[in-house]
Amino acid sequence: MRIPLPFCLLAVALLLATPAVQAQQPAAAGSNNIQVHDPVMIKQDDTYYLFCTGRGISVWSSKDRKQWQREKQVFDTLPWGVQAVKGFRNHIWAPDISYHNGTYYLFYSVSAFGKNTSCIGLATNKTLHPGDPAFKWVDHGKVIESVPGRDMWNAIDPNVIWDDKDQPWLAFGSFWNGLKMVKLNASLTAVDMPQQWHSIASRKLSYYTPDSSAGDGAIEAPFVFKKGAFYYLFASTDYCCKGAQSTYKMIVGRSASVTGPYVDKAGVPLLKSGGTLLLEGDKDWNGVGHNAVCTFDGTDYLIFHGYDANDRGRSKLRIETLAWKDGWPEVAK
Repeated sequence: MRIPLPFCLLAVALLLATPAVQAQQPAAAGSNNIQVHDPVMIKQDDTYYLFCTGRGISVWSSKDRKQWQREKQVFDTLPWGVQAVKGFRNHIWAPDISYHNGTYYLFYSVSAFGKNTSCIGLATNKTLHPGDPAFKWVDHGKVIESVPGRDMWNAIDPNVIWDDKDQPWLAFGSFWNGLKMVKLNASLTAVDMPQQWHSIASRKLSYYTPDSSAGDGAIEAPFVFKKGAFYYLFASTDYCCKGAQSTYKMIVGRSASVTGPYVDKAGVPLLKSGGTLLLEGDKDWNGVGHNAVCTFDGTDYLIFHGYDANDRGRSKLRIETLAWKDGWPEVAK
C-alpha cells in the first residue's frame, strides 16, 4: 500500500535556506529574485504585502511588486501549535490573507510531516502597516484539525471566500481524499453550526496505480476566486518541493455555486480527477504552483512560486497577469 507524502512544504526549510544577514536586505529588482514558497498577496494603501511559508510566517513588503523588503515574521512563538503537533518548531505553512469589513484575516497551517496531523489557525489585524499604532496580530488559535485514523483529509492550505450572501467558506486540503470546503461562523473562528462540509476536488489513486506514477494522486493548495457568474477553483497537482525534479502545475475548474460541483472546460468534475491545465513547468521553470489570484487596479494577477531551472531549482516568486477568454482564465502572453 502506498502512503501519499503530500506534506512536502516542510522541505521549504531547505529550499529557503539563505544567510540571515542577506534575508534582511531588500531584494534586487524583479519579483523572481526573492525566494518564497506558497505566496499570497494583498495591498493596503500604496503597499503590497506578501505572506508565505516560513518560520513564524514570512512577510515581505513592496511599493511596486518588484523591489521587496523583508518584514518581521507574524509569530515569534505559537504555543498552541507546539501542543497540537508533536515536533512543531514554528515553521508555518501556506498562509492565506484577506480583508473583509475592516479586518485582515490570516489563516495558516500547522502540520506534521508525512501525516495528516494538521491544524488550520487564524490570526487577525486591523492594519498591515507595521508602523501603525493599531498594528497587532491577534491569534485566535485552531479553527479546524485533522487527525490520523479519524479523517481522510488534511487540514492545511487554507483559503477563505465569502459567497454572494456574505457567508464565509474555508477551502483547504491536500492529497488523501482531496480538497474540502467547510462553512465558517461569522467571526471565522470556528465551523458554523449546523456543520456543512463539502468535497470539491480529488485525484484519487487506484489500487492498481504503479508506484512509478509519481504525483498521480497529488492535489493541494485550493484557491477560490469569484469572477462574473462563476466561482473558479484553482489547485496545484503533482509534486512540489523537489527543486529541479519538481513537477508542480496548476489546474482550474468552475462552478455557479461556491460549494461546487466544479468542472473543467471539458465538463469533467474536479472530484473525478478533472481540471483544465492553467500553467506548468518549462525549460526555465521546473514546476509552478500553489497560486493565489489577486486583483489590483482592475487587473487580475496570478501569484505563485516556481522552481527556477536556471538556479538549481530554487523556489521563487512569480507574478503573471491573468486574462479571461470565453469565461476561462489563462496566463496573458
